[in-house]
Amino acid sequence: MLKASIQTIRLKEKSGNKILLSDLSFSLNSGKIYTILGKNGSGKSTLIKSLTNLLDRRFYEISGQVFWKGKDILSLEDSFLLNIRKNEIRYVFQDLTNSFDPLKKFKYYFDNSGFDRQNISELLDYFLLPDYEHLSNLHPYEVSGGMAQRISLVFALLPIPGLIILDEPTSAIDFTNVNLVTLKLKEMISSGNQSALIVTQDVKFAKEISDEIAFLSNGKLGSFMTTENFLLNPDENLDVFLKSFKELE
Repeated sequence: MLKASIQTIRLKEKSGNKILLSDLSFSLNSGKIYTILGKNGSGKSTLIKSLTNLLDRRFYEISGQVFWKGKDILSLEDSFLLNIRKNEIRYVFQDLTNSFDPLKKFKYYFDNSGFDRQNISELLDYFLLPDYEHLSNLHPYEVSGGMAQRISLVFALLPIPGLIILDEPTSAIDFTNVNLVTLKLKEMISSGNQSALIVTQDVKFAKEISDEIAFLSNGKLGSFMTTENFLLNPDENLDVFLKSFKELE
């Protein structure tokens, strides 16, 4: 469904371009939930933004290709890119300042989503959010981080995208909502026509939800493996990461 073959992602600096990530080669197929584990600062967010050409080319240089339904996303014109981002590959970012305009009420987003009130209300109710009428009169800065993250997830799910990409989806929500997210993503993937890519450092969540997991470390991405094989055969860097996680439990 999505096939990435990115040689390098570089940060443009006056002293020369600095390589942030390299050798990013993987495929995401329909009917599976994929997770990329990695520490804070390992480049997980940079990686997922590169997949739909969201990185600002004034500051980043990408060498490679990302194929979606046979087309290289990195070489598409803006009009085609916008359609893919709107309807086919949707994001739920950890940094929600990029998701909503603080000057616009949620009514603006509801009215421009292209979906009727019933569809939106059903998802709001599922994620234990305030009702449509109440949220319509609120600005993004008037809700908690956890609520904003779940509202962003509602908008990502509405168009039934072929791929949904989630950045640290458990970072701002409680145990009950983590379970709701897990169930909804598994339900979505069960159709066999969609897939999900999660980036996180939450090992427990990754074990619970993932069909396949890969580890991002030292600027390189390991191979995706089934969750069982991934946890049974850690390399040195992953082993240190898993041990540090267990110490925090």
